[in-house]
Amino acid sequence: MKHCWTKAARAALAGALGLLATTAWAEMVDRVAAVVNNEIITLGDAMKRAGPDLQRSDQETAPENRASKHEEIIRKALDGLIDEKVLDQELREAKIIIDDKQVDASVQEVMKRYNFTADQFAQAVANEGLSLSDYREQMRKQLGRYQLLREKVAKLVKVSEADVRSEYDRMAREEGKELEVHVRHIVVQVPANAPQADVDKAYAVAKAISVEARQAGVDFAELAKKRSQGSSAADGGDLGFFRRGAMVPAFEKVAFSLKPGEVSDPVRTSLGWHVLKLEEMRAIGLLPLAELKPQIEEKLRREQGERASVQYVKQLRAAAVVDIKLGPPPQTAQKTP
Repeated sequence: MKHCWTKAARAALAGALGLLATTAWAEMVDRVAAVVNNEIITLGDAMKRAGPDLQRSDQETAPENRASKHEEIIRKALDGLIDEKVLDQELREAKIIIDDKQVDASVQEVMKRYNFTADQFAQAVANEGLSLSDYREQMRKQLGRYQLLREKVAKLVKVSEADVRSEYDRMAREEGKELEVHVRHIVVQVPANAPQADVDKAYAVAKAISVEARQAGVDFAELAKKRSQGSSAADGGDLGFFRRGAMVPAFEKVAFSLKPGEVSDPVRTSLGWHVLKLEEMRAIGLLPLAELKPQIEEKLRREQGERASVQYVKQLRAAAVVDIKLGPPPQTAQKTP
């Protein structure tokens, strides 16, 4: 069986499996890692998904801890693939059809984000070992998953006046501890439904920007004007002051964890990868409920939707026949899991 790997996946695979012979490698990646309702997921599938995280872990983890860290990352990747498999199976049952026009629109969005011509886009896809038809089918499947989740979850998301009031009261109790931050950011855009190869490529760009931004004498605002793909680029990536609950959780968590003047590693949102710089942090009072209500409603809807999506996938998985066959990596086979 022939497998197409990104450079990151090749490097991670070498780190995870060690010095194995070529034939042994082929046997390993073709092993059945899990069976979901009679559909197979191979170890190669899991390794390819885990590739970027494996590579990053090798840079951040002590050598003696890498084997166990690799196993943890690969199992997490396999878990995600199982969730996708049960979603895809439910997608077929629900007879949700993503037509060519929807795929075309998403492909055009990717091309626009990266400023690709048709030839450049085709070459980029080929560089990842995919044909254009394969890429389009991956995009079609991803769009279908999002549509399925929207249809199943939308009816479960209900934010009442009591919910808003309760959240506001909670915020009021924390008023003495409430802070707001002044942040600038640089965006490397990649659509939420982009293929993993595009996500990895955008991450590499964002990581390089974060390294550059930390260099002595670099003006973050000027760098944002040159490199950011976000709407705030002309303003040097300036987002002004905002408080907790105003941004998506991943972005907010990083923003409030920084020290003034500190630059973050890339953080992912539905828009793409962001590199943040904290300019200032200050204490604030709580605005009136009338002013905060739209913000609180959006926050609660987002949180309910995320919880409902997770619960829906759990229900699908519980109803499926899932047989996980993945054992410990060869170098840790003698250790207790």
